[in-house]
Amino acid sequence: MLPRAGARSTQETDIATDPRSAAPSPDAVAVELTGVTKRFPGVVANRDVSLCVRTGTVHALVGENGAGKSTLMKILYGMQRPDEGTIRVAGREVRLSGPADAISAGIGMVHQHFMLADNLTVLENVVLGSEPRRGGLALDFAAARRKISEISTAYGLGVEPDRLVADLGVGERQRVEILKVLYRGARILILDEPTAVLVPHEVDELFDNLRELKAEGLTVLFISHKLDEVLSVADDVTVIRRGTTVATVDPRTTTARQLAELMVGSELPSPETRESTVTDEEVLRVEGLTVRDAAGRAVVDDASFVIRRGEVLGLAGVEGNGQAELVEALMGMRRADAGRTTLADEDVSDWSTRRRREGGLRYVPEDRHRHGLLLDAPLWENRILGHQTESSVSRGPWIDRASARADSTRIVEQYDVRTPGIDTLASALSGGNQQKFIVGRELSGDLSVLVASHPTRGVDVGAQAAIWDHIRAARRAGLAVLLVSADLDELIGLSDRICVVLRGRIVAEVDPSAVTPEQLGSAMTGAQDDARGGAA
Repeated sequence: MLPRAGARSTQETDIATDPRSAAPSPDAVAVELTGVTKRFPGVVANRDVSLCVRTGTVHALVGENGAGKSTLMKILYGMQRPDEGTIRVAGREVRLSGPADAISAGIGMVHQHFMLADNLTVLENVVLGSEPRRGGLALDFAAARRKISEISTAYGLGVEPDRLVADLGVGERQRVEILKVLYRGARILILDEPTAVLVPHEVDELFDNLRELKAEGLTVLFISHKLDEVLSVADDVTVIRRGTTVATVDPRTTTARQLAELMVGSELPSPETRESTVTDEEVLRVEGLTVRDAAGRAVVDDASFVIRRGEVLGLAGVEGNGQAELVEALMGMRRADAGRTTLADEDVSDWSTRRRREGGLRYVPEDRHRHGLLLDAPLWENRILGHQTESSVSRGPWIDRASARADSTRIVEQYDVRTPGIDTLASALSGGNQQKFIVGRELSGDLSVLVASHPTRGVDVGAQAAIWDHIRAARRAGLAVLLVSADLDELIGLSDRICVVLRGRIVAEVDPSAVTPEQLGSAMTGAQDDARGGAA
């Protein structure tokens, strides 16, 4: 068992008992939410939600974007306070005024976007804000190192305390995040979209970790949109639709199709594209593209490829192998150290980002909050971002407010962006609706190439299907697409060809019709021969 966390918070007076203080019975309930309601201006995020999570189980929470899952988990982690309803932890009612109260109650949360400092070691990240001290003064890193090693060993996390986080892969970083909450004594873990950026073998490793946690009596709340994974790892699955719980089902007797129907009222979508629309006309050619980091290391190393009109070229690689830098160099956001980029027979290597966009190159960014939206601005203003010189939103040097608002309304209607209106702040939309708005904006106007970086990351099956449909429709209309994705089924289903990136180099090209996700995952991690059977 893990040692207890440190001193109790002064806010913990609202916590009736410590749920970690006794071993649970097989039928014990770790968390129970009853009649939880949360209102925001113009929106009821949760309505009379009830949820019962058994101790020592993996309990999955699924639903569309905007269904209320994230709000519910923020309430459980103390980040939001419910307007109505009760929360019980280990049978005792608690009032959570903030994350400190949740941590004191034994609840930890691993967010979808990792919260680690790259320039610190694993140990420094884990203890940050909870530094161990010797005699109340000096930092006791030796004790912290021992504790981290004990936790890592006990739960099979394989984390090395002295490694620099910048040197870790995505799966390793996620294990560090899990270790952080365990270090603080969590017995109930909330994992938000934990497999969104993992390749198949990393997913398997994560699920092994979850089984270790479960075997030790810990409880995991698992939020995901990948229904096959939910069914493989969960003991119970609760479906939320439009802010309320509609069912809790047994995954052993439920199919992915049934779950999808409970979530969105339709069948599970497939990314598969049967017809070919590829032409002989080259639209984008990249030759010898090289990008170096501050230390002079080639993070993109002599990359070359061509995309033709009506073609989707997939780019597969474990995160951190140069895909992000390649995309940024293509968009002019990062300077290339060598190579040439040709767009529609014109050398654009020295063009600015704005000029490339005006030349027909568009971008769905990997991080929609950092590069895709102004969260504190209304949707109609977000419509203008990167499109300031287009006739649909401007008149000469001036922004045409009326046109921008009208075109924002068109995007909302055409791309099914669920929002009270175009004056709603982007931050008020769910992740899936934010993503649909970005896709609609980037597919607007006169474009010839779309760079789509993880276009369906963190979105529900309904939004995912809609985005796939829009990409397929644009492809049929002659658009060239560079698709970067960690979802191997998405890559295989949508792409006409797939290039594999490893340590900054394109090491293989595979035929999507002749490769499996497992073979593609092997190629991404260096076992290239496993994917050669599908080589183009």
